[in-house]
Amino acid sequence: MAEKQQVQYNAVMLIDDNEIDNLINHKMIEASNLTDKIFTHTGAKSAIEFLKNIEKLNSAGESILPELIFLDIDMPLMDGFQFLDEFDKLSDMTKKKCRIIMLTSSINPQDVNRSKKYDYVKKYINKPLTQENLKKLNV
Repeated sequence: MAEKQQVQYNAVMLIDDNEIDNLINHKMIEASNLTDKIFTHTGAKSAIEFLKNIEKLNSAGESILPELIFLDIDMPLMDGFQFLDEFDKLSDMTKKKCRIIMLTSSINPQDVNRSKKYDYVKKYINKPLTQENLKKLNV
């Protein structure tokens, strides 16, 4: 029997207004054994509030913070870039721990270039998430 691969990350967060995409991506992450904890948000605003609430826990919150955040760009109310601007205002602890991966259907070169302006954005992946994408993450 094959040995189960070691979990790489304590927690991962998905931010996408499309619930079907969230479900598919959730299943992909589960299957890859990347993490045991997956936080799913259908809006960037609720995701920012979630991170702010974790910060209020100070050092206890650090263990809950997701190391990876998969972020969609095109969302109502607050898009992915507005999320990044808000993320920039969070604590250094959060910004150090969380690495962001743009996970989007946008193939617009302007979006790709714009995402590179943010230090926290480590990768730009086109939907859907695949096992191959996850294996090659390396962030």
